[in-house]
This record gives sequence, C-alpha cells and structure tokens, in this order.
Amino acid sequence: MNAFDVLRDSLYFFKRHLGRIVQLCLPLVIFEAALQQVVDRASDPDGYSAISVIVGLLVYPLYTGALILFLDARTRGESPATLDLLAMAARLWPRFALLTALNTLLILLGLSLYFLPGLWLMVTLAFGEYLLVLRGLNPLQAMKESLRLSRGHFLRILVCILCVMGPLWLLKGLTLQLYPEPQNPLLAVLIDSGHSFLQLFTSVVLFRLFMLISELPDKRIGSA
Repeated sequence: MNAFDVLRDSLYFFKRHLGRIVQLCLPLVIFEAALQQVVDRASDPDGYSAISVIVGLLVYPLYTGALILFLDARTRGESPATLDLLAMAARLWPRFALLTALNTLLILLGLSLYFLPGLWLMVTLAFGEYLLVLRGLNPLQAMKESLRLSRGHFLRILVCILCVMGPLWLLKGLTLQLYPEPQNPLLAVLIDSGHSFLQLFTSVVLFRLFMLISELPDKRIGSA
C-alpha cells in the first residue's frame, strides 16, 4: 500500500470515529494547552523551553497512549469505554513518558546537527510508541525495534508524516501571523488545543503504517 492509500484510509477512520477521539483526547489536550499557558506566564523566557517539554511529558503520554489503545481495539471490532482506555494509558505512563523524553532529546539533538539527522530519527523512531503500548516493550527495546521495522520504509513513512505535518505547520504559521504574540490566554489555549488535536491524525496515520509493516514477512527470516 502506498503512502496516499494509507493517508486516505486513515482520514476515513479519523472522520468516522471523530466523536470518540474527541471524547477520549480533547479534554487532556485542552488541559495540556492550559497548563502550557500557565507555565509560559510563570517562567522566565530562558527556562520556558525545558519546562514546556516537561509539561508535554506529563500529559502527552496519557492521551496518545489512550488513542493507540483505542485504534488497536477498533481493529479488533471492540469499543472499550473511555475511562478504561485512560486507566490503561495511565498504567503505561512511566514507560511512555521515558520513551517520549528519549525520542525528544535525540530528535532535538539531531535537528541541531544540520537538520537531516533529526529528520532521520523522527522517521525511524516513529513506531516506538506503538511497540511500547501494544507489544509491551520497554523504551529502549521499542526504539531499537522501531529502527528495525522502519528499515526499507523510510520514504513512505517520511511522505506520510510530511503530508500531515506540512499543512499543520503552515496553518500554525498562518495563525501566528493573524494572531501574533502576546496572545490573549484563552485564545492561545484554543489555538494550541486545535493544533495539538489535529496532530493526533499523525498518530492514526502512523498506526496504519505500523500495522501494515508489522504484517510483512521478517527479512531476517528470509535471509537466515
């Protein structure tokens, strides 16, 4: 399946289950955006970036983990309750937060090295979250397995990520032009919440890719 088929199928799923995804993720997304605003106004500009990352580590693993569990359940025809999904995501939080921290650190370090290493890491580590949540791997194992799974599929993963994130980055830039900082706190929360929620579509796309690539025969078996 090519990248555009993956995007089409993912968009169909996202639209069909939008109500459940909103119910599951949006409250936490809004809470994260509000917490970021509090941190933004309470901290000095030099320390904001580090504290902002910490805020993301607190909340992002909860709603992303719950979304991954929901996606997996729907592939099996199941429809678990929202609170059950959030409870399962909460149990995964320590490992998920550590994985997110490691991924963020490596990608930021890679981006500082002339951008391309960061882009490569962003693509090759893309499946780590799914491996941790769905296969129970620890963070380092999930990262290693993601590197293996993405081998030979770099371009397809990259195209899928850019097709989703490219328009979102442009939308974010346009929004900042229309509503330059400093923004009204409520408006800032609404903008950040909308942007973060739309980014969840990336998780749906990568889940679809993960399922497709995981079903392919293991190349190591064929070469044994």
